[in-house]
Amino acid sequence: MVVGTGLITLRLHDCRSLKGKRKIVKSMINRLGNNFNASVAEVGSNDIYQKAEIGFALLGNDAALINSKIDKIFNMAEDMGLAEIVDTEMEIIHL
Repeated sequence: MVVGTGLITLRLHDCRSLKGKRKIVKSMINRLGNNFNASVAEVGSNDIYQKAEIGFALLGNDAALINSKIDKIFNMAEDMGLAEIVDTEMEIIHL
């Protein structure tokens, strides 16, 4: 069994409130989760309205496939253009 995890750190330039942040983050979480059948959630910087951290996890039996899906998630998050991606992290764990 292979578990792939990722973290996307975003900078939200045009947000002036937590309500505006929530709109952008929820949109990104829903689209990523639906397109890749992944567990996606906001995992950090909850009280900072110009920064967001989105984490996700995938499970499978092929490390190459999991790695490919993680790369596609990162690419889709950037292609959405909702926020500037500051940093990405990924980890693949073999169980």
